[in-house]
Amino acid sequence: MSFWSAMVAIVAILAFAKMRTHRRWHESEGYQAGPPADPAYTAQLEREVETLRKRLEVLERIVTDANTGQANDTRRLASEIEALRDR
Repeated sequence: MSFWSAMVAIVAILAFAKMRTHRRWHESEGYQAGPPADPAYTAQLEREVETLRKRLEVLERIVTDANTGQANDTRRLASEIEALRDR
């Protein structure tokens, strides 16, 4: 084996060892994906998500209620009342 072949083999072994060490460190319990979350910021995001959920519920109710028979009757009755007002 030549000198340069030995150097390539040594570098490959070291790179492989470093990769395994790095992977084990990431898989261990002590690793966190990022900095610790700010509790105030987390609470703000949770409030915002709750607000958006409530708005979504209202929009879903509007969409589904607009297509019911009762909604159609209400619209028909409102248009009849408007027609009577115009007389």
